[in-house]
Amino acid sequence: MQSSARNQFSGTVSHISHGVVTDEVQIRTEQGAELVATITHGSAVNLGLKPDSRVIAMIKAPSVIVVTDAEGVRFSARNQITGQISKVKKGSVNTEVCIDSQGMQIVAQVTNDSATHLDLATGRTATALFKASQVVLAVLAK
Repeated sequence: MQSSARNQFSGTVSHISHGVVTDEVQIRTEQGAELVATITHGSAVNLGLKPDSRVIAMIKAPSVIVVTDAEGVRFSARNQITGQISKVKKGSVNTEVCIDSQGMQIVAQVTNDSATHLDLATGRTATALFKASQVVLAVLAK
């Protein structure tokens, strides 16, 4: 499977909370990180999701918010992964930021102004935030 989503994490469904319209899917990645996705109930059924299903969680880089100095701050985003910035690549408008955590790399795309304001630099601690609704799930075709 090929996708334009920069962030792709293989894992296993650990729990599903079914709703009438939306299901909440908890995923444990191969690296042991816990992610949460909210998808329509119809999509969960169409994908055949159940506990222990193998999935790929995908998040586009522009959907990832980068936070520094987050200690003691609470966020509504369910997915929060803290690690070390391993790469900062400035473009003409946006900056690509890579955060390494738990054997994974999360890629974010932020504006150059934000990168400057947050003083993003290699080695600095940062947290990648993304809402459960921004996680797209895929399964391998049978």
